[in-house]
Amino acid sequence: MGILDIVPAGVLTGENVRKLFDYAKENKFAIPAINVTSSSTANACLEAARDIKSPIILQVSQGGSAYYAGKGLANDKQQASITGATAAALHVRAVAKAYGVPVVMHSDHCAHKLLPWFDGMLDADEAYFKEHGEPLFSSHMLDLSEESKEENIATCVKYFKRMAPLGLWLEMEIGITGGEEDGVDNTGVDNASLYTQPPDIFDVHDALSKISPNFSIAAAFGNVHGVYKPGNVRLQPDLLGKHQAYASEKLGGNSAKPLYLVFHGGSGSTKDEIKTAVGSGVVKMNVDTDTQFAYLAGIRDFVLTKKDYLAKQVGNPEGDDKPNKKYYDPRVWVREGEKTLTVRVKEACTDLGNVGRL
Repeated sequence: MGILDIVPAGVLTGENVRKLFDYAKENKFAIPAINVTSSSTANACLEAARDIKSPIILQVSQGGSAYYAGKGLANDKQQASITGATAAALHVRAVAKAYGVPVVMHSDHCAHKLLPWFDGMLDADEAYFKEHGEPLFSSHMLDLSEESKEENIATCVKYFKRMAPLGLWLEMEIGITGGEEDGVDNTGVDNASLYTQPPDIFDVHDALSKISPNFSIAAAFGNVHGVYKPGNVRLQPDLLGKHQAYASEKLGGNSAKPLYLVFHGGSGSTKDEIKTAVGSGVVKMNVDTDTQFAYLAGIRDFVLTKKDYLAKQVGNPEGDDKPNKKYYDPRVWVREGEKTLTVRVKEACTDLGNVGRL
C-alpha cells in the first residue's frame, strides 16, 4: 500500500497531514522540506517528487516570501512577506495535483518579531477556509526558541488554538538552531542552547496535545544552518531517541515513538546522522543551503559554457549575424537551474528513504 492509497495528490491539510506523517514514521522514512522562492524553484521540486514517486514538503521563509512577491515591494509591516507567502501557496495549490504527488505547503521559521507575518498568513488561511472548507496552507512554523520556554509554549498554545479549528498543522522549535539563515544570526549562541533535553520536549507535547494531535517539534540536537567543514558541527541525533523514550514512558508506553520530530539544519549532514534521526521518528528534514547551491550550479555552468553566446543579442562563434535569443531566453537558462535542483531534491529524498512511496 502506497501513500496515495491513504491521502490524495495535491496540497494536504488537516487529518491528511497527520496520516502522511504517520505513514512516514511507520515506514521509517522522512520527507525533505525544500525552501522555495519562486514558481521556478517550486515547480522543480514538484518535478523531482513526481519523477521518484514521493511526497514532498515545500516551504517559504519570511524573506523568501517577500522575494516571491517582488523585491520592489515595501515590507515594513510584513506586507510583502504576507503577499508572497499567499501567492506561493496559491501557485502550489494550482499546480500540485498535476504533478500527482501529495504536498505539504508550509511556512518556515517565524521568530517573535515576525509574528505580524504569521498573523497575515493565518488571515489568508481563514479566508480560504470560509470559501473552501480547508486552510490555504498545510502547516506553519513558530520559532520562539530565543524566548523563555514558558513564553515559547504559551505563545504556541495561543496560536495553535486559532489554527486547530482550521485543520492547520503547527511546527514549533525549542532549543536553538545555530548558524545564520534568512537574516537570523545564531552563530554566537551559548552551546548548551543547541541541545534540547527530554523534559522540555515533553512539556511542549503536554501543552499542545490538549488542543490537537497535529503538531511537530523541532528539537535542537546541535543543528546548524548552512554547510560547514566536517567536525565543526557536533550533531547528537541520538538525543531524539531519548526524547521519544521519555515521552513514551510518560504517556504509558502505548507508542514507542509518540512524537513527530523535525530535523533543522539538514544541509551537509552525514548519511549516518540522517539515518539515526529518521530511525528516531523524524518525519521532516529541512534542506535549503544545498538546494540553493544546486539551483545556482545549473545556471552558472550554462553561463560559463555559453558565455560567447550571451555577450550580445546578435553575433556568436557561429557567425557575426547569428542571433542568440535561444540562449538568453530566461526559459533556457533558468531551466538549467531547475534541472540541477531536481537532482539535489531527489538526492535528499533518497537519503531520507523517501523514494517510491506513492
